[in-house]
Amino acid sequence: MDDEGFLALDKNKARRSFSRAAPDYDAMAVLQHEIGRRMLERLDYIRIDPGVILDIGCGTGVATEGLLNRYPQARVVALDFALPMLARARKRGRWLRRPRCLCADLDQLPLADQSVDLAFANASLQWSTAPAQTFADIARVMKPGGLLMFSSFGPDTLQELRAAWAAVDGNVHVHGFIDMHDYGDMLMGAGLADPVMDAERMTLTYVDAMQLMREIKVIGAGNASAGRGPGLVGRRRIAAVCEAYEQFRGPDGRLPVSYEVVHGHAWAPMQRRVDGETRVSLDVLRSRK
Repeated sequence: MDDEGFLALDKNKARRSFSRAAPDYDAMAVLQHEIGRRMLERLDYIRIDPGVILDIGCGTGVATEGLLNRYPQARVVALDFALPMLARARKRGRWLRRPRCLCADLDQLPLADQSVDLAFANASLQWSTAPAQTFADIARVMKPGGLLMFSSFGPDTLQELRAAWAAVDGNVHVHGFIDMHDYGDMLMGAGLADPVMDAERMTLTYVDAMQLMREIKVIGAGNASAGRGPGLVGRRRIAAVCEAYEQFRGPDGRLPVSYEVVHGHAWAPMQRRVDGETRVSLDVLRSRK
């Protein structure tokens, strides 16, 4: 566990996995795309006219294109740490209306202070190695009154697969996820205002456990924890996991896979305390005048 009490990640392994997954990602990432669609719908109820939008962990750019269409006057920056994903994201939009792509890690945003009006992160923050610091960095780049909207996964995600693996060995095989309330505390700790958190449960079903594990591998979302067991997992253990998973087979003859989808948003404050001083943006004062 890292110093925040959350499962440490092997970021290089995660990057390699997503890079390999890029060609087939859109065909398999049905859940991620559905969550992104619902996030975009939530923007219908929020009054915001952003000039600069940052799509954090954009993947192949499906949500990026949605942001381009929703805010035709905004400059949209698509950020991802896997270059093959960005190669697909940069083709989104139209010839004269493409996202600006930035290959970077969400844990180290290479952006100027107070430069972003809307930070949008769909199913990406679970790949942060220091989420509290990442929220603080997102707060740093947001303009006063800017909006952060994100989704992630809670601890009940993949609970059936976690239980099946636990019946086979004691190693870590399933990604560790952060509780919704901890995310809320991090937003407050980052100095973001009026945080709103909620969660929804979603269940996908599969014919067999191998289908599930193949899909997780294809979309690059496999286990990237630093505490995973060494070496390759043999066929016997995979077969044992599939057998253990059978206890969850439903009356419809299919295997369920649970996802706890966490949604959150918060606002950058109009005033900030820096080194004991209260700093107010000149733009804010001008707007009040």
